[in-house]
Amino acid sequence: MIFSVFTNLNDKNCEAVAREMLAVLDGTGCKIYFSDEYSDIISGASFDFLPESSLIEKCDIAVAIGGDGTTMKTAKHAAILGKPTLGINAGRLGFLSCIERNELMLLKDVAAGNYSLDERMMLKAEICENGKTVKTFHCLNDAVLSRGDFARLIDIKITCEGRELWSVRADGVIISTPTGSTAYNLAAGGPVLSPDMRCFVVTSICPHSLMDRSIVVNSDSVLEVMAVSDVSNNAIITCDGEEPVVITAETGVSISLSPYSARLIKIKPDNFYEVMKKKIIERRA
Repeated sequence: MIFSVFTNLNDKNCEAVAREMLAVLDGTGCKIYFSDEYSDIISGASFDFLPESSLIEKCDIAVAIGGDGTTMKTAKHAAILGKPTLGINAGRLGFLSCIERNELMLLKDVAAGNYSLDERMMLKAEICENGKTVKTFHCLNDAVLSRGDFARLIDIKITCEGRELWSVRADGVIISTPTGSTAYNLAAGGPVLSPDMRCFVVTSICPHSLMDRSIVVNSDSVLEVMAVSDVSNNAIITCDGEEPVVITAETGVSISLSPYSARLIKIKPDNFYEVMKKKIIERRA
């Protein structure tokens, strides 16, 4: 079994978890790779280094040590090559993580092939200008269209298969996958969806309306999103919390089902609702 580890070893907590992982897997015969940018931080005979760009191609399993952001980013890149991702929680929530730091002995089950895969649909966001696609993003969580630098509302129009679905004046809208429904969508008052569903949920951010609810759309649909802001401000789109892209009134955003699916390793028997209860409900109580 070949593991490639994606983490930030400059973070002392992540470094400690990585060293504990190496101790657990020692003697299992597994090959382990880290990014060569950390060759001056960690050393040993039980693992090796590769360029960051080669890690996923080389491995059988991509291991993400960190929070949900690290797991999400790793799972998206691994999905393109059809590789599974194992998340080890070294962050705060760890909703996407497979195991906690005190459960690292479960890695021996993974090394022995005793695990299942949890397939998660992703969405594709295409940014179009003058009828041409200029940028494409594949999102595990969400695509967020929001106001720019100024605290002023923007007008957003969404069409589905050529018919108007929704018009709203708001700070923005979140278009989320079921996986992302427990992230920004939940914070904005949207519904929680089971990750095995095949749909998008559209939730507005601070709408200028007394009556506004989320809309759930079949993932076979194609959503076209347009935003209009005043002359001194531009809207932005952010995909899975990455670098925002400025869009204008002439820019269109197309949301559809991604051809890729994230494959998250599952070891423990608890289901989505049990994880949600433990990670979100009980933690906030």
